[in-house]
Amino acid sequence: MHPRTLKKHILAAIDDAKGLDVSVLDVRKLTDFTDTMIIASGTSSRHVTTLASKIVARLREHGVRPSGVEGEKPGEWVLIDYSDIVVHLMHPQIRDFYNLEKLWGEAAPRAGARNV
Repeated sequence: MHPRTLKKHILAAIDDAKGLDVSVLDVRKLTDFTDTMIIASGTSSRHVTTLASKIVARLREHGVRPSGVEGEKPGEWVLIDYSDIVVHLMHPQIRDFYNLEKLWGEAAPRAGARNV
């Protein structure tokens, strides 16, 4: 599935499950393990795991399976890896603490830095 279509399905599933504060970050210039990160919040552990389940189910209907899913049991932070897109679903408190938008969204290569 084309990454743009994949992103569309992920965002639709998040919207359907009432995900909050959705951010889409283009990280192609910052890392080589993915192109896009999608970050969204859920109001509870159940909500976070429901968001993850909706995304996985929707993409499975289109024949796409994630490379991995982590964090479903505690449900505070669930990561879904679709290679081109990595999805982070979190409690607002966890999201505020780790502040992935600042880490990945505002990060810029330092002068003289090399990609290793």
